[in-house]
Amino acid sequence: MIFTPTVAPQGTVRDWLDARAETDGIAFVFPETVDMLEWGQLRNEARQMAQGLVGLGISKGDSVAIIHPNGRDGVVAIYATFYGGFRATMINLAAGPSAIAYALDHCGADFAFVHASQSDAFQAAAPSGMRAIVSGDLGTLAGLPTLTPQDDALLMYTSGTTGKPKGVVHSHSSLLAGGWTTAVAHALSPADRGMCVLPVYHINGLCVSMMGALVSGGSLGMVSRFSTSKFWDQAEQAKVTWFSVVPTIVSHLLHGQAEPTTQTRNRLRFGRSASSALAVDTQTGFEQRFDVPIVETMGLTETAAQILSNPLPPGVRKIGSPGIGYGNEVRILSADLTEAPRGVEGEIAVRGPNVMREYLHNPDATAATFTGDWLRSGDLGRMDFDGYVFVTGRLKELIIKGGENIAPREIDEVLYGHPDVVEAAAFGRPCVKYGERVEAAVSLRAGSNVVVDDLIQLCRDRLGAFKTPDKIYFLSELPKGPSGKIQRLKLDELLSENIL
Repeated sequence: MIFTPTVAPQGTVRDWLDARAETDGIAFVFPETVDMLEWGQLRNEARQMAQGLVGLGISKGDSVAIIHPNGRDGVVAIYATFYGGFRATMINLAAGPSAIAYALDHCGADFAFVHASQSDAFQAAAPSGMRAIVSGDLGTLAGLPTLTPQDDALLMYTSGTTGKPKGVVHSHSSLLAGGWTTAVAHALSPADRGMCVLPVYHINGLCVSMMGALVSGGSLGMVSRFSTSKFWDQAEQAKVTWFSVVPTIVSHLLHGQAEPTTQTRNRLRFGRSASSALAVDTQTGFEQRFDVPIVETMGLTETAAQILSNPLPPGVRKIGSPGIGYGNEVRILSADLTEAPRGVEGEIAVRGPNVMREYLHNPDATAATFTGDWLRSGDLGRMDFDGYVFVTGRLKELIIKGGENIAPREIDEVLYGHPDVVEAAAFGRPCVKYGERVEAAVSLRAGSNVVVDDLIQLCRDRLGAFKTPDKIYFLSELPKGPSGKIQRLKLDELLSENIL
């Protein structure tokens, strides 16, 4: 298969893995275990495992749960499921027992690939009759079904912060398109090697990193989890040319003690940030300290990750914006779901080959998220006359104080402007007088002497009294989802339950 920047990928994941196997180049390196996988080796193992899954009686399109952290075994299990024509159902290991149990029951899988470290979690959450597949525990090898690009490939559950998680279904076609949008935006080639520190049970790790490498013909360095102290050493060991992270990781690296070697700096073309807004001061500080450009992007589970990206240097990167559309169309919708004028705030919508098929077993939610062939993101933003989108918040996260809408991100930006703030999130809490009041939670760098009044005054100086938080809580760490994205909506719940 050939990577063509102007044309979305054709075929199936099986087709692309077969094509990469012909090159027999390196597919994955694992710095923690000094192990590696070549494309040919990966294809052969995935194919044999897929044939064994057919031998177990699993049919084309059936869900197969994957309960694995990042690592060699998980990568092979994922590709085997794709290769066999089954629906790879990624289980969020950070979701908690009830959410895991819900996903395992809802997906309808009879079998699950279970890493040894997750056996207790599986036993506690698996529905009756679901069987764990362990190494060598497969059926007699059988023939594989014929696949089409429209066949189901992936099932991934949303975080479910405001209700039951929704199961996002992607076809082979939309899954490959997710890797393609990344490859196009970042000019990825077979010479590139990405760094995957985000979990592959999150859409960023799976589509941006894994599918980006498959489509571009490059390779990937993968570690089990992000470590501030080990990141730069692992990047040097894996000889990576780019990395994909989230804003909290950018902030932790900025405030950490570790430094990249000169060779690592020179080898890195860029880092990309996604999953939530990157504070301007954090991005500027990172680039000034490490001399590595950060490309801010935006993506959704429903769009196989990326929908927007800033251009690579020397293209125009507009700090504070996740950029322009690559491989898909993006527009801003007014309240009546028509296109909003440039510069006017509305809901961000997207259409293109990377858009999901449906929410599994949830036709009402599927219908509600589409207007025609445009997928509604639930994010608020505006588009400038150059086509750059500026995200202003999420519809569900808006703080409505005295009838006025306050975007939490505006308060986050001010808090991140203090050099000691590593993590920050503003949120609304019920208030008799105003309906909602503004509060915030932050974590500080080790050894900081900052007090709450310092941050309150900073907000008053920059935002005025109305938008300034009534309270700011100091926490060792803010609650996060699997990718490291701060879960703002959980703060009020956790504080109300006196957990924090």
